[in-house]
This record gives sequence, C-alpha cells and structure tokens, in this order.
Amino acid sequence: MKFVDEATIEVIAGKGGNGAASFRREKFIPKGGPDGGDGGRGGSIHAVADRNINTLVDFRFSRLHRAKNGENGRGSDQYGAGAPDILLRVPVGTVIFDAETGEQLFDLDRHNQKATLAAGGAGGLGNLHFKSSTNRAPRQFTYGKEGEQRKLRLELKVLADVGLLGMPNAGKSTLISKVSNARPKVADYPFTTLHPNLGVVRTSPSHSFVIADIPGLIEGASEGAGLGHLFLRHLSRTRVLLHLVDVSSPDPDADIVAQAEAEVRAISEELRRYDADLYNKPRWLILNKLDMVAEPESVQRALVQALGWTDPVFAISALTGVGTQHLMLKLQEWLDAQRRLDNEVQDKADGSYVAEDPRFDENRGTPDTAPPA
Repeated sequence: MKFVDEATIEVIAGKGGNGAASFRREKFIPKGGPDGGDGGRGGSIHAVADRNINTLVDFRFSRLHRAKNGENGRGSDQYGAGAPDILLRVPVGTVIFDAETGEQLFDLDRHNQKATLAAGGAGGLGNLHFKSSTNRAPRQFTYGKEGEQRKLRLELKVLADVGLLGMPNAGKSTLISKVSNARPKVADYPFTTLHPNLGVVRTSPSHSFVIADIPGLIEGASEGAGLGHLFLRHLSRTRVLLHLVDVSSPDPDADIVAQAEAEVRAISEELRRYDADLYNKPRWLILNKLDMVAEPESVQRALVQALGWTDPVFAISALTGVGTQHLMLKLQEWLDAQRRLDNEVQDKADGSYVAEDPRFDENRGTPDTAPPA
C-alpha cells in the first residue's frame, strides 16, 4: 500500500436541537403549565489513534465529515435525542493542525488516545425551564447552538526507535531488508526509497525494536530539494539515528575519506537547518559497503579523525551482513537502557519509584532469599 502521510479534511459537528415551547393540555386540567422539553446535543467528531492503521490514505478520499444535528424538544416534557458522535480512526503518530492558522492542536502518539476535533452544539432549553412564581405560562425557549466547524491538516510522523539517514544509495534499504522483516525495493539508481519503510528487528524472543528507512537526503533537502525533505519529520520521533555513509568508490584513485567526509557534513548541515532538536539527537556513524574497501580500518580511523566524531562508529557490509548483527545487538542494549531511564523518570513523577537494591542479583535472588555463600 502506498504510504500517505498528509491529508486535509473538514469536520462539521452537529447543531443542537431547539427547545420546545409547549403547555400541558389534559381534560379537567385547564392550567397544566409549561411542558416543553430541551433539544438534544449535536453529534461531535473525535479522532482516536489506532495502532492497526498505518496510513492516512482513507482521508485522501473522504475529506468531509459531518455529524448529525440533535433532535428538537417536544411537549409532554420530551427531550430531543442527542445525535451520535463520529469516530475517526487515525494511525498512532498522527499530528493534527488547524489548516487555516497552522496551529498544532493534537498529537496522538499513544494507542487509543482520543481527541475531540469538533464539539457538537448544546441543545436549546424548553419553556419548562423558565417557569417561575411570577411567570406561570412562559413562552420563552432557546435555540440549539451551532456545532464547531474546522478545516484540519493531518500529518503522520512515523513512530520508530531507530531512523536510518544518508545520501541516496548509501545502503539504507539493503540494511533494513537484512536485519528486519521489511522488504523495501533495492536498486542502483537514486531515490529507490520513495516512502518510509518500517521494519521490526528482533534480537531475541523478548527483545525487539522498530527501525525506519527514510528516503535519501541531498543538499538543499531542508529547503525542499529531493525527496528526503518530505520525510525529515519522521526522524523527529526516533531515539537514535544511524547515519549511513558509503565508503566505497568505483574510481580506484578517488579520495574515499574526503568524499565520505563531505557527505557526512552535508547531511549534518541539512539536519541542523531543518530542526536543532533533530540535529542534536544521538547519531551513530555507520560505514557501509565494507566488502568493497581494501583497508577498512585505516579508512575508519581517518574519517573519524577528519570529522572529529565522538558518537559510536560501526563498519559494516549491509549486502553481506558483516557487522550487522553486532550493530543490532548494540542498538538493542542502548535502547533498553534508555527505556529503563524513561521508566524511572515516569515512576519518580508518579511517586512510585523504588531504587533497585545494588546487592540484587537476578540469578541468585534478593539479599533476603539469596543462598549462603
């Protein structure tokens, strides 16, 4: 299925029903008094995040969503029925903006998270509410209120733990096809990847993470050049970036180190221009196509020195699989540590944090139950 990550829709909530002005009329009861009921509330429109949906493609074809109006009140103290709400299911990671002002309204980043896009109008009051000791036969009633109406822009940001970035044909699609269940198209021409590919990397029966292959970046991407700029937003949710760089060259006389350094600096500059937070994310340097390099160790040392790189560096061959398993295990280890830190922060915020006993050994049990030495 084609990946669709933007859509513009219009939502119109239902109008509330009008209140009724009615009087009770029964035999032998000439002055029954007011009995006009209230109008029903108009239908609201909500969005809910659903992890079983992957794209916004349905909203490309269904742009207008209108809820029904509430029923009018009636005599005999009968209230009008409220209109049913409309529930729009969107992928987890959908950000909702006001299409006219550009203001961000909601960020649905959790399964079953719900947001009200347009609230239905309240129903009007019937005349029974206006009865008083000085107004025994009120003829007042109120009209139902109009429902909210909005034009919205839906934008999907891919949820992944690890994001791959690099120049076109750096080997990102090959890597994700080797280490995960994703099967992206792989070819020898620029922009093979036309939309983000998500894959699940399973390092053990109980440990896994999600990796995203983003279309290749070129210079000027932050200003709209190439395809990568359309998907830079997806990298903002990742925990760590793998910066793949091709350290091979068909020209035996080419300066591989200078070429790789220029590519790394160009993409780093595009990240910096696009988003400072994205630029400052942890970024591991991955030297790819190791099988086509005569002296990979010397190339790695020279490139790290030229860039002044301080984050982790790995040399791999995505095509043959050399070094990829070690890289995935290191990623899993790093991600697990980050999740533990996040959980501790959340527990401290909730007041339920308990410091782990430093003497605890999961293989021996707690200090109270540990067997004697």
